[in-house]
Parts: sequence; structure tokens; C-alpha cells
Amino acid sequence: MRVLHQDRRTGEIKVQIDSLDDLWHLYNLIDKGDMVRAVTYRRDEVKADKIRSERGDKKRMTLGIRVEKVEFHESEARLRVLGVIEEGPQDLGAYHTLNLEEGDPITIIKVEWKEYHLGRIMRAVEDSRSPRIVFASVDYDEAVVAVMRQFGIKEVAHIYGPSQGKMFEQREDSDFYRETVAKIKQEAAGGAPLVLLGPGFAKEELLAEGKTIEPELFKHALLYHTGQSGMAGINELMKKGIGANVLKNSRVAHETKLVEDVLTAISTDGPVAYGPEQVHLAVQSGAVETLLVLDTYIRKGGMEKEMSAVEKGKGAVVVVSSSHEAGHKLEAIGGAAALLRFKFS
Repeated sequence: MRVLHQDRRTGEIKVQIDSLDDLWHLYNLIDKGDMVRAVTYRRDEVKADKIRSERGDKKRMTLGIRVEKVEFHESEARLRVLGVIEEGPQDLGAYHTLNLEEGDPITIIKVEWKEYHLGRIMRAVEDSRSPRIVFASVDYDEAVVAVMRQFGIKEVAHIYGPSQGKMFEQREDSDFYRETVAKIKQEAAGGAPLVLLGPGFAKEELLAEGKTIEPELFKHALLYHTGQSGMAGINELMKKGIGANVLKNSRVAHETKLVEDVLTAISTDGPVAYGPEQVHLAVQSGAVETLLVLDTYIRKGGMEKEMSAVEKGKGAVVVVSSSHEAGHKLEAIGGAAALLRFKFS
């Protein structure tokens, strides 16, 4: 994401959407009641006679809509912003949907930009400078290739090994590894860090094959042992928080560690609050050091006052994505939790 223009007087910020991750950030940034301005297409109504009208051609125009609903469509790499037209050359008061994609500029106007709003924009800009991480979770009978995005880890390929039983065509080990290397190459553009993991020695064999076929791609690959393969192994690695700085500095790893810290504090009766009621009381007591709130909970209007109060008290507010395992765990304990400076009663 790139910030193209900012005007504090009018409360508007214009940004350039450069990636799918940016669409996710905007999904969590745009609130109901905001004004969003973007280039779009709308059809003219051409009067054919006094009784009926004909549908005209779609015209390119800039419209400003008062937001009522925002939808993130990962599979289509699109953000849909629905609302009432308040600015534009035609159809004021009518409903319209802005379909935003990579490459589109967009202006967001808020009555008040909260600290966590501005923090998310800063984070999106910083994230765009870091290459995404590619994982290959390997065992002898399967390999899963996944990509870390800012909203979670997404599986992009599942390759089956040479010995999957009678239902599967028998294959050579080399075919299995070559196909896995090819899938990794498709995703590891732009110098993305590569992490190989799994429970046995298949990851070492994949590394050896990769260094033969694609030496530049695999020369800096990181190897980690996990008890499981597939997506379960990747989630295990993220939960442990082990590995190189590239993992520690990623957004998903940061959120995962904080959620695990919360769960550890709960299990050891440490300084923690979880669930909306407990968190509310903790905020009122000034005890919150770090507040974790699920993104979907915020979109329903929850925790905004508590988030503002924590920020004013010099605490940290972390919005956790609901699209990865840590988000699911936070949702299971109420969608909000807080690591505390001290225990309160």
C-alpha cells in the first residue's frame, strides 16, 4: 500500500492498492458511515420515450459513497464497498457498489481517524516492503505449499507422494520433489523467504533436489523440524514462534505469539483478562498493557471505546485476523483479550 495524499483538515487519506494484502487491510479500515471515493463504472439511463427507458452504456466516473457494507472476496482478489452515492455526476441518493482491486486508488474520509486506523495504514505500508513467506510442509506421502499473507496463511498447492496406496498412481520420489519445487517456484517470486518443514527427512531431500534444480531459490531456504506435516505443521511452527527473524517479524507470527501468551496466562492464572466483560473491567481499571481484538468483532461495533481508552493510556492495541489459527483461538475465548500490567479483582 502507498499513501498518495493526506489532508487532516478534511479527514481524507488517499491510498494506492498494490496487493491482495492491501484489500484485507482496507476491509478492516473502512467502517460503516465512512465516505469512500473511487473510480467506478455506472450505467446511464437513456430515455427512449415517455413510458420506458433503455439501459445506456456504462460510463467511467468518480463516485463518493456513504459506506453501509464492506465485503472482502479473497478468491476474487476484490473488495466490495456498498453504499449510497453522495458525490458524483449522477444518481445521487442511489445505491452503488465499488469493486476495488489491485492497482486501484481509493480515498477514505472519516469523521475521526483513530490511532488504530492510522496504525493499520502504517503497518500496511511497512508490510508492502517485506516479501511474503513461502512454506513447504513435507512428508514422504505429501507436500503442502502455503503462502503467508498479512491476513493469514493460505494453502496454494497439495502434492501427493509416491506411495499413497492402490488408489493413487505410483510415482517416483524424484517426480514428487520436482513437482513440489515447481509449485514453490510459482509462489516464491521477488526473493520471498522459503521455509521447509516437516516431521521426517523428506524436507532435507526436497532441499537437496531444490538446490539441484533451482539453486538460487533454495540456497537460503530455512529448515525446521515439526511433529506434523501439512497445514498442521505450519501452524505448529507458528505457534512455537521458533525460527529466523523473517518469521518473528511477520504479522501473523506476532499475532500468534500474543494469543499464545494470553492462553498461557489463562492456564497459569496470570495477569490476563478475556471475553468482553472481563476486558471492559480491565480497561476501566487501567490494567491493560496489550489489548487483542478480533477483526470481525470490531466490524460488529465492539471494543471501540476500550481500544481508544487503551491507546490513551499508552497501551498497545492489536487487531487479530480471523483468517488464521490464532484468530480462531481468540474467537473461542470471546473475541477479545488483554495482557495486563497487574492483576485486578
